[in-house]
Amino acid sequence: MPLAVEQREIENIVVLDLAGRLVAGPDAADMRRVFDHLQAQGRNRIVLNLKHVEYIDSTGLGTLVIGHSAAADSGGAMKLLHLSKRSAQLLILTKLSTVFEIYDDEQSAINSFFPEREIKRFDILEFVKSHEGQKQKIGSEPASETKPGES
Repeated sequence: MPLAVEQREIENIVVLDLAGRLVAGPDAADMRRVFDHLQAQGRNRIVLNLKHVEYIDSTGLGTLVIGHSAAADSGGAMKLLHLSKRSAQLLILTKLSTVFEIYDDEQSAINSFFPEREIKRFDILEFVKSHEGQKQKIGSEPASETKPGES
């Protein structure tokens, strides 16, 4: 499924709802064009909603870093919202979890652009701990659901 990007605005913050795969080729190139277009408009406060992103490869990660850098270089920021388990693991593995601000609640992501507002940050350590029993090699297929004693 090709990457679909829907743009909306909340309190002068651009929210990009992504769906599909952020991978090498036209998808990553289209995403870079979206970032370039926003930068040309002076729109540098961005929330990327990744709730419906199925897969991100290394080129997709690079595209996210480019978007983050462009926003930061122009005095803004890009925040990530609704990471999947696999995407969170990928950000941890690549240490990009220290670069991006990550949220699991849209209002908290929006509030993070306003210093006087209370925000609830995404606790990546808690996220990892809650999924420890479901360890899976990154890039592998999800483990089938079997109960202890079943084969």
